Amino acid sequence: MIAYILRRCLYAVVILIGVNLVTFLLFFKVNTPDDMARMQLGAKRVTVEAIALWKADRGYDRPLIFNAEAQGVARLTDTLYFTKSLEMFRLEFGRADDGRDIAFEIRSRMWPSLMLAVPVFLLSLLVYISFALLMAFFRATYLDFWGVAICVGMMSVSALFYIIGGQYLVAKIWSLVPISGYAGGVDSVRFLVLPIAVGVIGGIGSGARWYRTIFLEEVGKDYVRTARAKGLGEVAVFYGHVLRNALIPILTGSVVAIPLLFMGSLLTESFFGIPGLGSYTIEAIQAQDFGVVRAMVFIGSVLYMIGLVLTDISYTLVDPRVRFE
Repeated sequence: MIAYILRRCLYAVVILIGVNLVTFLLFFKVNTPDDMARMQLGAKRVTVEAIALWKADRGYDRPLIFNAEAQGVARLTDTLYFTKSLEMFRLEFGRADDGRDIAFEIRSRMWPSLMLAVPVFLLSLLVYISFALLMAFFRATYLDFWGVAICVGMMSVSALFYIIGGQYLVAKIWSLVPISGYAGGVDSVRFLVLPIAVGVIGGIGSGARWYRTIFLEEVGKDYVRTARAKGLGEVAVFYGHVLRNALIPILTGSVVAIPLLFMGSLLTESFFGIPGLGSYTIEAIQAQDFGVVRAMVFIGSVLYMIGLVLTDISYTLVDPRVRFE
Protein backbone atom coordinates (compact mmCIF):
# COMPACT_ATOMS: atom_id res chain seq x y z
CA MET A 1 0.00 0.00 0.00
CA ILE A 2 2.78 2.46 0.95
CA ALA A 3 4.71 1.70 -2.24
CA TYR A 4 1.53 2.23 -4.28
CA ILE A 5 0.85 5.60 -2.64
CA LEU A 6 4.46 6.70 -3.25
CA ARG A 7 4.18 5.74 -6.92
CA ARG A 8 0.94 7.69 -7.27
CA CYS A 9 2.55 10.72 -5.62
CA LEU A 10 5.44 10.60 -8.10
CA TYR A 11 2.96 10.37 -11.00
CA ALA A 12 1.08 13.31 -9.51
CA VAL A 13 4.20 15.51 -9.51
CA VAL A 14 4.76 14.84 -13.21
CA ILE A 15 1.11 15.53 -13.99
CA LEU A 16 1.15 18.75 -11.96
CA ILE A 17 4.19 20.01 -13.86
CA GLY A 18 2.42 19.24 -17.13
CA VAL A 19 -0.81 20.96 -16.04
CA ASN A 20 1.21 23.92 -14.80
CA LEU A 21 3.05 24.26 -18.10
CA VAL A 22 -0.10 23.88 -20.25
CA THR A 23 -1.95 26.47 -18.15
CA PHE A 24 0.96 28.87 -18.50
CA LEU A 25 1.22 28.46 -22.28
CA LEU A 26 -2.53 28.72 -22.88
CA PHE A 27 -2.88 31.83 -20.74
CA PHE A 28 -0.08 33.72 -22.42
CA LYS A 29 -1.18 32.50 -25.84
CA VAL A 30 -4.48 34.30 -25.27
CA ASN A 31 -3.24 37.22 -23.14
CA THR A 32 0.17 38.78 -23.58
CA PRO A 33 1.73 40.81 -20.73
CA ASP A 34 0.93 43.93 -22.77
CA ASP A 35 -2.76 42.97 -22.88
CA MET A 36 -2.73 42.39 -19.14
CA ALA A 37 -1.17 45.81 -18.58
CA ARG A 38 -3.81 47.53 -20.70
CA MET A 39 -6.57 45.69 -18.82
CA GLN A 40 -5.22 46.68 -15.40
CA LEU A 41 -4.38 50.28 -16.33
CA GLY A 42 -7.95 50.68 -17.57
CA ALA A 43 -7.31 53.23 -20.31
CA LYS A 44 -7.83 52.99 -24.06
CA ARG A 45 -4.74 55.02 -24.90
CA VAL A 46 -2.00 53.85 -22.60
CA THR A 47 1.53 54.99 -23.24
CA VAL A 48 4.28 52.51 -23.99
CA GLU A 49 6.17 53.79 -20.94
CA ALA A 50 3.22 53.05 -18.64
CA ILE A 51 2.94 49.50 -19.99
CA ALA A 52 6.66 48.90 -19.56
CA LEU A 53 6.56 50.25 -16.00
CA TRP A 54 3.57 48.05 -15.11
CA LYS A 55 5.32 44.94 -16.45
CA ALA A 56 8.58 45.77 -14.67
CA ASP A 57 6.84 46.32 -11.33
CA ARG A 58 5.13 42.92 -11.51
CA GLY A 59 7.90 40.90 -13.14
CA TYR A 60 6.19 40.44 -16.50
CA ASP A 61 9.08 41.99 -18.42
CA ARG A 62 10.97 38.68 -18.58
CA PRO A 63 10.85 36.19 -21.48
CA LEU A 64 8.22 33.45 -21.17
CA ILE A 65 10.22 30.20 -20.96
CA PHE A 66 13.74 30.76 -22.30
CA ASN A 67 15.91 33.83 -21.75
CA ALA A 68 18.44 33.95 -24.59
CA GLU A 69 20.14 37.06 -23.19
CA ALA A 70 21.04 35.42 -19.87
CA GLN A 71 23.94 33.10 -19.14
CA GLY A 72 23.99 29.54 -17.80
CA VAL A 73 21.13 28.43 -15.59
CA ALA A 74 19.68 31.94 -15.64
CA ARG A 75 18.43 31.23 -19.15
CA LEU A 76 15.78 29.04 -17.55
CA THR A 77 15.42 30.64 -14.13
CA ASP A 78 15.19 34.28 -15.25
CA THR A 79 11.90 33.63 -17.07
CA LEU A 80 8.23 34.18 -16.42
CA TYR A 81 7.54 30.46 -16.17
CA PHE A 82 10.16 29.87 -13.47
CA THR A 83 9.36 32.95 -11.39
CA LYS A 84 5.58 32.92 -11.76
CA SER A 85 4.62 29.23 -12.04
CA LEU A 86 7.22 26.85 -10.62
CA GLU A 87 7.33 28.75 -7.33
CA MET A 88 3.85 27.40 -6.60
CA PHE A 89 5.38 24.00 -5.85
CA ARG A 90 6.76 25.70 -2.73
CA LEU A 91 3.23 26.99 -2.03
CA GLU A 92 4.34 30.54 -2.75
CA PHE A 93 1.52 32.05 -4.78
CA GLY A 94 2.79 35.62 -4.80
CA ARG A 95 0.50 38.60 -5.29
CA ALA A 96 -2.38 39.31 -7.63
CA ASP A 97 -2.11 42.06 -10.20
CA ASP A 98 -4.05 44.36 -7.88
CA GLY A 99 -1.43 43.87 -5.15
CA ARG A 100 -3.40 41.57 -2.83
CA ASP A 101 -1.68 38.53 -1.34
CA ILE A 102 -3.10 35.44 -3.07
CA ALA A 103 -2.40 33.03 -0.20
CA PHE A 104 -4.22 35.31 2.25
CA GLU A 105 -7.19 35.59 -0.10
CA ILE A 106 -7.35 31.80 -0.46
CA ARG A 107 -7.22 31.24 3.31
CA SER A 108 -9.96 33.78 3.96
CA ARG A 109 -12.22 32.79 1.06
CA MET A 110 -12.07 29.03 1.50
CA TRP A 111 -14.33 29.12 4.58
CA PRO A 112 -17.38 30.59 2.82
CA SER A 113 -16.84 28.03 0.04
CA LEU A 114 -16.71 25.17 2.54
CA MET A 115 -19.74 26.51 4.43
CA LEU A 116 -21.68 26.25 1.17
CA ALA A 117 -20.15 23.17 -0.44
CA VAL A 118 -20.00 20.75 2.51
CA PRO A 119 -23.75 20.87 3.34
CA VAL A 120 -24.60 20.62 -0.35
CA PHE A 121 -22.34 17.59 -0.70
CA LEU A 122 -23.66 15.74 2.36
CA LEU A 123 -27.33 16.53 1.74
CA SER A 124 -26.97 15.63 -1.94
CA LEU A 125 -25.59 12.19 -1.11
CA LEU A 126 -28.41 11.56 1.37
CA VAL A 127 -31.21 12.77 -0.93
CA TYR A 128 -29.93 11.28 -4.17
CA ILE A 129 -29.14 7.84 -2.75
CA SER A 130 -32.44 7.69 -0.84
CA PHE A 131 -34.46 8.69 -3.91
CA ALA A 132 -32.53 6.24 -6.11
CA LEU A 133 -33.04 3.40 -3.64
CA LEU A 134 -36.74 4.18 -3.54
CA MET A 135 -37.02 4.02 -7.33
CA ALA A 136 -34.96 0.83 -7.51
CA PHE A 137 -36.99 -0.76 -4.72
CA PHE A 138 -40.25 -0.06 -6.55
CA ARG A 139 -38.74 -0.71 -9.99
CA ALA A 140 -41.11 -1.21 -12.93
CA THR A 141 -43.94 0.50 -11.05
CA TYR A 142 -45.62 3.87 -11.48
CA LEU A 143 -43.42 5.28 -8.72
CA ASP A 144 -40.30 4.29 -10.62
CA PHE A 145 -41.70 5.58 -13.92
CA TRP A 146 -42.65 8.99 -12.59
CA GLY A 147 -39.44 9.20 -10.58
CA VAL A 148 -37.38 8.70 -13.73
CA ALA A 149 -39.59 11.18 -15.61
CA ILE A 150 -39.04 13.80 -12.91
CA CYS A 151 -35.27 13.15 -13.00
CA VAL A 152 -35.14 13.55 -16.78
CA GLY A 153 -37.17 16.75 -16.56
CA MET A 154 -34.92 18.20 -13.88
CA MET A 155 -31.82 17.23 -15.87
CA SER A 156 -33.19 19.12 -18.86
CA VAL A 157 -33.38 22.40 -16.94
CA SER A 158 -30.32 24.63 -16.68
CA ALA A 159 -28.77 25.24 -13.26
CA LEU A 160 -29.32 28.96 -13.84
CA PHE A 161 -33.08 28.36 -13.77
CA TYR A 162 -32.91 26.96 -10.25
CA ILE A 163 -30.71 29.84 -9.09
CA ILE A 164 -32.78 32.63 -10.63
CA GLY A 165 -36.09 30.90 -9.84
CA GLY A 166 -35.07 30.38 -6.23
CA GLN A 167 -33.99 33.99 -5.84
CA TYR A 168 -37.23 35.25 -7.36
CA LEU A 169 -39.65 32.97 -5.54
CA VAL A 170 -38.05 32.40 -2.11
CA ALA A 171 -36.13 35.63 -1.67
CA LYS A 172 -38.15 38.25 -3.56
CA ILE A 173 -41.76 37.01 -3.49
CA TRP A 174 -41.79 35.21 -0.13
CA SER A 175 -38.98 37.33 1.44
CA LEU A 176 -37.78 34.40 3.51
CA VAL A 177 -34.05 34.91 2.92
CA PRO A 178 -31.79 37.59 1.36
CA ILE A 179 -31.40 37.45 -2.42
CA SER A 180 -27.61 37.61 -2.21
CA GLY A 181 -24.77 38.60 0.07
CA TYR A 182 -22.88 37.01 2.93
CA ALA A 183 -22.18 37.62 6.61
CA GLY A 184 -19.81 35.91 8.99
CA GLY A 185 -20.68 33.85 12.05
CA VAL A 186 -24.21 32.69 12.81
CA ASP A 187 -25.68 35.26 10.39
CA SER A 188 -24.19 33.28 7.50
CA VAL A 189 -26.96 30.66 7.88
CA ARG A 190 -29.71 32.89 6.46
CA PHE A 191 -27.50 33.72 3.46
CA LEU A 192 -26.60 30.06 2.83
CA VAL A 193 -30.00 28.38 3.16
CA LEU A 194 -31.14 29.25 -0.36
CA PRO A 195 -27.82 28.46 -2.14
CA ILE A 196 -27.64 25.10 -0.36
CA ALA A 197 -31.25 24.25 -1.29
CA VAL A 198 -30.63 25.28 -4.89
CA GLY A 199 -27.44 23.21 -5.03
CA VAL A 200 -29.20 20.07 -3.77
CA ILE A 201 -32.37 20.45 -5.87
CA GLY A 202 -30.46 21.32 -9.03
CA GLY A 203 -28.57 18.01 -8.97
CA ILE A 204 -31.40 15.63 -8.06
CA GLY A 205 -32.11 14.73 -11.68
CA SER A 206 -28.65 13.57 -12.69
CA GLY A 207 -27.60 12.30 -9.27
CA ALA A 208 -30.64 10.15 -8.47
CA ARG A 209 -30.81 8.74 -11.98
CA TRP A 210 -27.13 7.75 -11.89
CA TYR A 211 -27.44 6.04 -8.50
CA ARG A 212 -30.61 4.28 -9.66
CA THR A 213 -28.68 2.80 -12.58
CA ILE A 214 -26.00 1.53 -10.20
CA PHE A 215 -28.54 -0.07 -7.88
CA LEU A 216 -30.45 -1.72 -10.74
CA GLU A 217 -27.22 -3.20 -12.05
CA GLU A 218 -26.52 -4.74 -8.65
CA VAL A 219 -30.08 -6.06 -8.28
CA GLY A 220 -29.65 -8.34 -11.28
CA LYS A 221 -26.52 -10.10 -9.98
CA ASP A 222 -26.29 -13.63 -8.64
CA TYR A 223 -25.59 -12.75 -5.02
CA VAL A 224 -28.92 -10.89 -4.83
CA ARG A 225 -30.82 -13.94 -6.09
CA THR A 226 -28.93 -16.08 -3.58
CA ALA A 227 -29.86 -13.74 -0.73
CA ARG A 228 -33.51 -13.90 -1.74
CA ALA A 229 -33.36 -17.68 -2.01
CA LYS A 230 -32.14 -17.82 1.60
CA GLY A 231 -35.32 -16.05 2.68
CA LEU A 232 -34.06 -12.49 3.19
CA GLY A 233 -36.64 -9.75 2.79
CA GLU A 234 -36.39 -7.16 0.03
CA VAL A 235 -35.47 -4.39 2.48
CA ALA A 236 -32.64 -6.49 3.96
CA VAL A 237 -31.42 -7.36 0.47
CA PHE A 238 -31.31 -3.72 -0.60
CA TYR A 239 -29.72 -2.24 2.50
CA GLY A 240 -27.54 -5.19 3.48
CA HIS A 241 -26.29 -6.27 0.07
CA VAL A 242 -27.18 -3.99 -2.85
CA LEU A 243 -26.23 -0.72 -1.15
CA ARG A 244 -23.01 -2.14 0.26
CA ASN A 245 -21.84 -3.59 -3.06
CA ALA A 246 -22.73 -0.38 -4.87
CA LEU A 247 -20.37 1.63 -2.67
CA ILE A 248 -17.40 1.34 -5.02
CA PRO A 249 -18.95 3.32 -7.92
CA ILE A 250 -20.52 5.67 -5.37
CA LEU A 251 -17.13 6.26 -3.75
CA THR A 252 -15.58 6.85 -7.16
CA GLY A 253 -17.73 9.91 -7.66
CA SER A 254 -17.96 11.01 -4.04
CA VAL A 255 -14.38 10.83 -2.76
CA VAL A 256 -13.00 12.58 -5.84
CA ALA A 257 -15.51 15.38 -5.29
CA ILE A 258 -14.51 15.96 -1.66
CA PRO A 259 -11.25 17.86 -2.38
CA LEU A 260 -13.04 19.90 -5.03
CA LEU A 261 -15.37 21.24 -2.34
CA PHE A 262 -12.49 23.50 -1.38
CA MET A 263 -12.67 25.22 -4.76
CA GLY A 264 -16.25 26.37 -4.32
CA SER A 265 -19.03 26.66 -6.86
CA LEU A 266 -18.42 29.15 -9.66
CA LEU A 267 -22.04 29.83 -10.60
CA THR A 268 -23.62 29.66 -7.16
CA GLU A 269 -21.10 31.91 -5.45
CA SER A 270 -21.20 34.45 -8.26
CA PHE A 271 -25.00 34.71 -8.39
CA PHE A 272 -25.50 34.73 -4.62
CA GLY A 273 -22.63 37.12 -3.90
CA ILE A 274 -20.75 34.69 -1.65
CA PRO A 275 -17.08 35.73 -1.28
CA GLY A 276 -15.67 32.24 -1.80
CA LEU A 277 -13.02 30.76 -4.04
CA GLY A 278 -15.49 30.19 -6.89
CA SER A 279 -16.35 33.86 -7.21
CA TYR A 280 -12.66 34.71 -6.68
CA THR A 281 -11.76 32.58 -9.71
CA ILE A 282 -14.46 34.17 -11.88
CA GLU A 283 -13.27 37.66 -10.93
CA ALA A 284 -9.68 36.71 -11.78
CA ILE A 285 -10.67 35.35 -15.19
CA GLN A 286 -12.63 38.51 -15.98
CA ALA A 287 -9.69 40.68 -14.90
CA GLN A 288 -7.17 38.46 -16.75
CA ASP A 289 -5.23 38.10 -13.51
CA PHE A 290 -2.76 35.35 -14.30
CA GLY A 291 -1.48 35.12 -10.72
CA VAL A 292 -4.87 34.11 -9.32
CA VAL A 293 -5.82 31.88 -12.26
CA ARG A 294 -2.61 29.85 -12.08
CA ALA A 295 -2.93 29.50 -8.31
CA MET A 296 -6.51 28.23 -8.51
CA VAL A 297 -5.71 25.80 -11.34
CA PHE A 298 -2.70 24.50 -9.41
CA ILE A 299 -4.67 24.02 -6.18
CA GLY A 300 -7.50 22.34 -8.07
CA SER A 301 -5.03 19.91 -9.69
CA VAL A 302 -3.38 19.08 -6.35
CA LEU A 303 -6.72 18.44 -4.68
CA TYR A 304 -7.91 16.30 -7.57
CA MET A 305 -4.79 14.13 -7.32
CA ILE A 306 -5.37 13.74 -3.60
CA GLY A 307 -8.96 12.76 -4.32
CA LEU A 308 -7.86 10.03 -6.74
CA VAL A 309 -5.49 8.53 -4.17
CA LEU A 310 -8.18 8.67 -1.49
CA THR A 311 -10.59 6.94 -3.86
CA ASP A 312 -8.19 4.04 -4.42
CA ILE A 313 -7.54 3.72 -0.70
CA SER A 314 -11.26 3.78 0.10
CA TYR A 315 -11.80 0.82 -2.24
CA THR A 316 -9.91 -1.42 0.18
CA LEU A 317 -12.25 -0.39 3.00
CA VAL A 318 -15.49 -1.35 1.23
CA ASP A 319 -14.22 -4.29 -0.84
CA PRO A 320 -11.78 -6.74 0.80
CA ARG A 321 -10.97 -8.18 -2.64
CA VAL A 322 -9.16 -4.99 -3.66
CA ARG A 323 -5.49 -5.06 -2.76
CA PHE A 324 -2.54 -3.04 -4.00
CA GLU A 325 0.79 -4.71 -4.55
